[in-house]
Amino acid sequence: MQGMDAAMMQECMEALSACMQACLMCADADAGEGMGRCAGMCANCADVCDTMMRMMLRMRGMDLQVMTSMMQTTVLMCRACSAECMQHADMSEHCRMCAMACDQCVAAMEKMMSSMSGAMPMA
Repeated sequence: MQGMDAAMMQECMEALSACMQACLMCADADAGEGMGRCAGMCANCADVCDTMMRMMLRMRGMDLQVMTSMMQTTVLMCRACSAECMQHADMSEHCRMCAMACDQCVAAMEKMMSSMSGAMPMA
């Protein structure tokens, strides 16, 4: 998309990747600790982040309305995952780290969305 800041996109994709990895690590640890709801939330968040990242890599196939909707969905999923993990953050380091990664991903996504107002689809 024309008008999109490549450095900001890179920052966003790095935050998505870090969040996906933290969520997978947390989901795996949670499953072993019998924390099913948190494990499921983390696994879902990892999937959403992975999908969002792959969509951002396909610049020519981008539709602004669909991309915006997916970004909003990613923000909602990361917020929900962070909230769930924060419930266990005092007793679980992996949940604390996951919540932090989710929060950083939200910040990067919101920054990216605010910059997209002037973006135009590539022909």
